[in-house]
Amino acid sequence: MGHHHGHAHGHNHSHGNIENKKALSIAFLLIASFMVVEIIGGIMTNSLALLSDAGHMLSDAAALGLSLFAIKLGERKASASKTFGYKRFEIIAAALNGITLILISLYIFYEAYHRFFNPPEVQSVGMLIVSSIGLLVNILAAWILMRGDKEENLNVRSAFLHVIGDMLGSVGAIIAALLMMFFGWGIADPVASVIVAGLIIVSGWRVTKESLHILMEGSPAHIEIEKVKTALLKIPFVNTVHDVHIWSITSGMPMLSCHLVIENDGIHDVILHHAQSILHDDFGIEHSTIQVEKIEFGCPNHHGSCN
Repeated sequence: MGHHHGHAHGHNHSHGNIENKKALSIAFLLIASFMVVEIIGGIMTNSLALLSDAGHMLSDAAALGLSLFAIKLGERKASASKTFGYKRFEIIAAALNGITLILISLYIFYEAYHRFFNPPEVQSVGMLIVSSIGLLVNILAAWILMRGDKEENLNVRSAFLHVIGDMLGSVGAIIAALLMMFFGWGIADPVASVIVAGLIIVSGWRVTKESLHILMEGSPAHIEIEKVKTALLKIPFVNTVHDVHIWSITSGMPMLSCHLVIENDGIHDVILHHAQSILHDDFGIEHSTIQVEKIEFGCPNHHGSCN
């Protein structure tokens, strides 16, 4: 019987973290500073579109701060009680961000509903100035985050989606301000805020769903268990593959455990090495625990079968 655990990460992961931290820190300062400007501007101009964008920016600032905290916490070393360290907190942070987005968008829907029936007077010139500056700030923040590791890291991606939603919010507020300036359409303000809320809720749902999938130990979307089993079964002398589990600790860190039942002529270490090479090279799984069993001993589980 044999277990083997493969480790091969390190340099790339830490380099990515440094980039992510830098990107998140700058974006956080930008968003948090402008959020204050937008709240004051929203109150002074009486614009729901601006206040909804400021509310979104508040969740952005919290999201970016939480993401930053999660990455710093994730760098803490594993301990006897937390054998994987604190990397999973990144996913918890992403889930909280997603839920916050959903709640904020529901509140905007509620506020806009009342404004449809009684559109208040909005100072469109001030609204246009504040939302235009907001758009520039968001474009800058999005550009900074794009340089981070947003494809691999769900946490950076959730922060990036917050900023993109904000950017669309600023665009909506600019269009609403122009419609009110030139056509006197007071209803444009709640319409713009509803469109923003719709966009916010979609991105919030996606991030929440993906992070909950990881927290529920779901298999990574890009890895198909059947393909993994088929690839392992092609190894010479491998008879059956069973008890296959694939999950993620955090984004970009897939794990696998399985049992391989091999013919009596098979050489344990050769098959083990072959299996790990396939998992690493074809599926990007660096961490695997594989138990290799000779067919004559059967399976050491209480069912006595290898299915």
